[in-house]
Amino acid sequence: MRVLVVEDDPRLAALIARGLREESYAVDTCDNGKSAIMQAAVNSYDAVVLDVMLPGVDGLTVVSALRERHIHTPVLMLTARDTVPDRIAGLDAGADDYLVKPFDFGELLARLRALLRRPEAVQPMRVMIADLDIDLQSHTVIRAGTPIVLTAKEFALLELLARHAGRVVSRADIVAHVWDDNHDPFTNAVEVYMNRLRGKVDREPFAPLLHTRRGAGYMLAASAPV
Repeated sequence: MRVLVVEDDPRLAALIARGLREESYAVDTCDNGKSAIMQAAVNSYDAVVLDVMLPGVDGLTVVSALRERHIHTPVLMLTARDTVPDRIAGLDAGADDYLVKPFDFGELLARLRALLRRPEAVQPMRVMIADLDIDLQSHTVIRAGTPIVLTAKEFALLELLARHAGRVVSRADIVAHVWDDNHDPFTNAVEVYMNRLRGKVDREPFAPLLHTRRGAGYMLAASAPV
């Protein structure tokens, strides 16, 4: 999942970004409202973590601008203000949730997971494909009773495929949701990580669950696409 963190406190922004990356999120950051609007309009984010008190264009204006542009990405607002009117203002502007500073990082993660389950329908936090068991909350992967150890990026790729199990996910969608702005689209990073993932998930004697549809993308399924 790809997240935009908008926070003008560089120390807090770095802490949030590092923590999210350790949890397999791809993270972009910016420190002002104008850049936030531009980045959210250009990139496909799964969620935005947005500070209310930003220089120039504040967080309320940012979320209002996104909704006016029909950008419905879930927004978690961060604020030091804990009054009811402040929370109402944020929610009325278009925010999906509100977290008061200082906060526990575990709560931020839990609120993000809740937002990411909302868009189309409540999504399960556990996906099973044949003998592959993927826990999207604990980031554990087990195949036929054997634990599989994945890096953060490998898990992020598997998670995206698991959330779209049985459907082909294009290379462009993988780049948009698994990598951040620092990714060079002309590299073969997607292919490299797919090969690494196959080497762990589909190793002998397991039957292949990761499939390639040439010219279209990749799919996680119990059987190869026709």
